[in-house]
Amino acid sequence: MHNYVVIKGNKAGLTVYLDHTIPFYELLKALAAKFKETARFWGAVQMTLTLEGRDLTSAEEFQIVNTITENSNIEILCLLDTDAERIERCEKALNEKLLELSSQTGQFYRGDLKSGDVLESEASIVVIGDVERGAKIVAKGNVIVLGSLKGAVSAGVTGNMNSVIVALEMAPSQVKIAELSLERAERGRPLGRGPMMILVENGRICLEAMKKSFLSALNFI
Repeated sequence: MHNYVVIKGNKAGLTVYLDHTIPFYELLKALAAKFKETARFWGAVQMTLTLEGRDLTSAEEFQIVNTITENSNIEILCLLDTDAERIERCEKALNEKLLELSSQTGQFYRGDLKSGDVLESEASIVVIGDVERGAKIVAKGNVIVLGSLKGAVSAGVTGNMNSVIVALEMAPSQVKIAELSLERAERGRPLGRGPMMILVENGRICLEAMKKSFLSALNFI
């Protein structure tokens, strides 16, 4: 019997190899069957997901994530992109867009924030540099870090749950939007590969990988 879906687990998460020769709806059936069969083996876990072997649209990626979660007790934390060129293009486009927005508003800080530094903003803030562990950012609006975020961030501190936190490398020690905290951030480990966004959806704070489609929505600064 041909394996249309092959699952490989590692410390970072799951890698799922998908056959590129069969129709997508048949692939979803094979995926559902595979994860239903192995649900007891994986148990109730939170994992990252990498998809390989087949070119997929964003809608197809969404269907695959839903199929996995509906047929197992796995919670997909984020979808990792293995295309280095696409990640680089995305980061470049994100940089250009955010620099354009920040130049219009003047709400930006150039330089790295070191341990013990505290940066406060009455609006949104763009940091062009790294935020090291032990540094802290407090903003009434959004927080955008064009670099590595390893310190603590509080966005929407006046209760604005529409605020977001974005970083090119997301590994914060603490994250809050309004009064909501992202518990996984307390570990201070990378939360994903490439640009990531933390936001509030349906009353819950959550993490999403940045896609090119998100860039058009970055008009909030």
